Amino acid sequence: MGTSTVLGTRALNRATLARQLLLDRADPPVLDAVAHLGGLQAQEPQEPFVGLWSRLSAFDPMVLSDLLTGRKVVRTHLMRRTVHLVTADDALAWRGRHTAMLRQRVLGTYRRELGGVDLDELAAAGRAVMADGEPRSMTELARAVEERWPDPGPRALGEMLIAALVPMAQLPPRGLWRTKAGVRNVMLSSWLGREADLPNADGSDPVGQALVRRYLAAFGPAASADLRAWCGLAGLPAAIAAVRGELVAFRDERGRELLDLPDAPRPDPDAPAPVRFLPAFDNAILGYHDRGRIIDDAHRGLSVAGERVVLVDGRAAATWTVGKDGTVTVTPLHGFSRTDRTAVADEGEALAAFLSDGDSHGVRIAEPCH
Repeated sequence: MGTSTVLGTRALNRATLARQLLLDRADPPVLDAVAHLGGLQAQEPQEPFVGLWSRLSAFDPMVLSDLLTGRKVVRTHLMRRTVHLVTADDALAWRGRHTAMLRQRVLGTYRRELGGVDLDELAAAGRAVMADGEPRSMTELARAVEERWPDPGPRALGEMLIAALVPMAQLPPRGLWRTKAGVRNVMLSSWLGREADLPNADGSDPVGQALVRRYLAAFGPAASADLRAWCGLAGLPAAIAAVRGELVAFRDERGRELLDLPDAPRPDPDAPAPVRFLPAFDNAILGYHDRGRIIDDAHRGLSVAGERVVLVDGRAAATWTVGKDGTVTVTPLHGFSRTDRTAVADEGEALAAFLSDGDSHGVRIAEPCH
């Protein structure tokens, strides 16, 4: 298939919804769903539960909690230097490929503070402290090494160690269903029983190639800039070139080349799209450089601000919050039709029941924000 085939915004929207399990709720095992999605954005610990509830039929949140305590999924800094919930296998396979990016992103924030620090020495010192397998907060780890590096301050040292230099897992109870707990870190190798894979010494990049395929399976059709926006890695042109022969190409309405897996779903643009409630920072929105397929440019800032959005006809049409009484409040970005209002209320009631274990079915639709 040549690059002359143009996919409109609505066609891209329906493809994204299908890949993201948002067009029809799916029924794979929870672990398989986390793997298919390439992980879930998870710096807000409870948000992945909503993300999976919106995607899976009969989702039991305790299954995800059990996967965390059973070390089948882990919370770790990965794509874009954000905390993601990923399978243990993906954490071990992908973490080494992300190390250089993680370093650069932390340096982008703390370059002045860390200017005189040998990062390899800092990494070795951090590993030595963590070698006892004891969980530590970022501050505790920083305090353990700051006598040797007193100038940067604990925040810069801790961020560099935890988010970049030493592959870490955030331990349960952090991230368990309906549980509030601070961040306690152990080395990924201690938690999962082996070291994360290192990039190939010969310069080949099988991990990068796997990331391209996995990204397209969950987000395609997409441009290389979209792939970069999802993972944060700049150095994937060679990986794309290596797998290009496996892929098909399209154009979007702006003329950008979009790559895709040949047999991945690309539904009819007129396929009905049900109302879906997305959690904060959901990758269905953040996983693209050009988010126009799912959110209007005027509302693009909502996604990076951590607002939870409601999809109506596949597009961000409202934000939502949940109150202490369990009531889900929906604030439309524009007026709803009567049909859409009913569908939003029905899905909102189901979400309220999920979040409250059936204690609340309350939903309130506020006046549109202007």
